[in-house]
Amino acid sequence: MPRIDELFQYLKEKKGSDLHLAAGLEPRVRIHGSLAPVAGWPAQSHDELLSLLREIVDEERWNDYTRSGDLDFAYGLEGVARFRANFLRQENGCGAVFRIIPETIVPLADLNLPKAIEALAHLQQGLVLVTGPTGSGKSTTLAAIIDRINSTYSRHIVTIEDPVEFVHQNKLSVFSQREVGTDTVSFGAALRAAIRQDADVILVGEMRDLETIALAITAAEMGALVFGTLHTNGAANTIDRLIDAFPADEQAQIRTTLAESIAGIVSQLLLRTADGRGRCAVNEILLKTSGLPNVIREGNTPMITSIIQAGRTQGMQLMDDALMALVEQQRITPREAYLKASNKARFEGMIEEDS
Repeated sequence: MPRIDELFQYLKEKKGSDLHLAAGLEPRVRIHGSLAPVAGWPAQSHDELLSLLREIVDEERWNDYTRSGDLDFAYGLEGVARFRANFLRQENGCGAVFRIIPETIVPLADLNLPKAIEALAHLQQGLVLVTGPTGSGKSTTLAAIIDRINSTYSRHIVTIEDPVEFVHQNKLSVFSQREVGTDTVSFGAALRAAIRQDADVILVGEMRDLETIALAITAAEMGALVFGTLHTNGAANTIDRLIDAFPADEQAQIRTTLAESIAGIVSQLLLRTADGRGRCAVNEILLKTSGLPNVIREGNTPMITSIIQAGRTQGMQLMDDALMALVEQQRITPREAYLKASNKARFEGMIEEDS
């Protein structure tokens, strides 16, 4: 057994999310958002850490890492979990970060997410974006939505990821899970192919460049239900980010296309719970309404706040309102809400009362 597996088992037992390794430092794990050293493990030298890392990759991947200084892949430890792995080179030598991916997909019902998010699994077509910073649980939420589709409908679901994270078993639907670099040369190439592969549902692991964004919008326009992720905060910022990815002379056209294609945007954050024993998700939700396409076409994204406020009965909500609800339910502290809020003044008085 590779020695590093001991660290993966420790991470799982401590209910951590990430393992951080760096030459000259002791291994550390992220638990409920904070980094802590692994008990019983000393600092690892560059050569010691290289030896640990070398045990879990084949020769081809190791050569890629030694040549470029970066490597992304997935590693599975039976009975423990799968891990999204990133090897890197840094100032003091080698390093690596591993993100735990649960072996079983958490059902939507168990995630305690708003019902409006579950409704996204029942759409027939359009572009749905789940956004938020790294580590905000986007992949977990998307996996649960895809699992609900898999349990409810007979569809061809194509996932394009780097690397493949959650492994889905065929239920009512049929899966084609493709890993960039192994099964396909790029997100763009796989998206082009998916359009020709009779895909009903397409999951794009990360919409990181112009080509991928353009093809995802096109696939949605052509009738597929497309899910993607972006590292943006808030629905309005997400739409602006998509438009700004295009050259200025193409932005008017893409606004028109996006206005028709967009079906929903869910922005997500993970917050430390008030008891300090875990984390909970909080979401801003924008759904397609009759007025949304016109707002996008005209570039009037500040109006999106008004659309969300007017759509509360449909399940839409602003991030600050969702934060306030969690504070009132005493699931998070006012300070935690204040740190994530857009309108911080709304929470300042509550912090003073709480202190």
